[in-house]
Amino acid sequence: MKACISISILTVSLLSFSPNSARATGPDQTKANTPQRDGQHDFDFAAGVWKTHIKRVLDPLSGSNKSIELNGTKTTQPIWGERAHWEEIEADGPNGHWQGMTLLLYNPESHQWSQSFINSKIGELTPPLIGAFKDGRGELFAQDTLNGRSILVRAVWSDIKPNTHHFEESYSTDGGKTWAPAFIAALTREKSAPTASAQTTDTNQTANARDEAHDFDFDFGTWKTHSSRLLHPLTGSKDWVEMDGVTVVKKLWGGKANLAEYKAEGPAGKVELMALRWYNPTAHQWHIDFATPKRRALGIPGVGAFKNGRGDFYDQESINGKTILVRFSIWSITPDAAQSEQAFSDDGGKTWETNWVNKYTRIAPSG
Repeated sequence: MKACISISILTVSLLSFSPNSARATGPDQTKANTPQRDGQHDFDFAAGVWKTHIKRVLDPLSGSNKSIELNGTKTTQPIWGERAHWEEIEADGPNGHWQGMTLLLYNPESHQWSQSFINSKIGELTPPLIGAFKDGRGELFAQDTLNGRSILVRAVWSDIKPNTHHFEESYSTDGGKTWAPAFIAALTREKSAPTASAQTTDTNQTANARDEAHDFDFDFGTWKTHSSRLLHPLTGSKDWVEMDGVTVVKKLWGGKANLAEYKAEGPAGKVELMALRWYNPTAHQWHIDFATPKRRALGIPGVGAFKNGRGDFYDQESINGKTILVRFSIWSITPDAAQSEQAFSDDGGKTWETNWVNKYTRIAPSG
């Protein structure tokens, strides 16, 4: 339920193919079959509600130790059948109230985790940090820019105990030889299970004639889904396949984000994906991004907004080596019926070819 779900990484043939059925031959067979550590549960320790004390260094690359301190709460819960973890962070300090969210996804092929972060005021997804755990310590890395300067970013989870752990984010300008701490957090467990904060109403929303941050509210719940998919888009093909399944959409982050889990199958195979949608309050736009069980990392988000009850979201991607435009559209028909479509354009948006149609019938409202 996200733009570009028919690009090669999501083709039915790939999703229904089992790597274990392939015959391994040659001298590398033993090496290829050597078991690797499964890190699927590395972040299980973080599930729950944590009191957090944060120290933010204001200019970490200047050598200055000037910082501010914040106190708040971090709530972490497993999502998507425990393939991922969702974190919501709230803290108060000298500059007021601060909120953020983190999505942690595990890639079973690379045996690595990715961490993506969104600040509630900015509404932009940061470049993902990627890495793994070793000897009880998690280290994830990314390349980013700070004040126009290219830097490396390192996130570290350490000193992990049942009721406490330590988190630190650091920056490096010398290829990782030295690191300057920028964000340091000491966490103490408050509750073992997450609260229902992800389902609560966001009291910080401004009352407008139409609150754009709630444009997806119609979509919350469980939906019987009938999907029609064009097998070979932009080739002139008229070969469509049909699939039936279920889509579950849950509110997150007080409504500023939501998660859609889609499963469907038909004669051509199975498709499963997770779509994350979040609101950017500065641009007044929604972002939509996705992951699959085989590719557990966010890709290129579609960006757009709702108008007259219809949401249209666009991004630019590559298919078969050619750069195209992708449009994902979704709208409510009745309180218990909705539809979404995906379309591609290879002429700059002059014409669009629809290649994925989802028709939804409500089974149950959101819990």
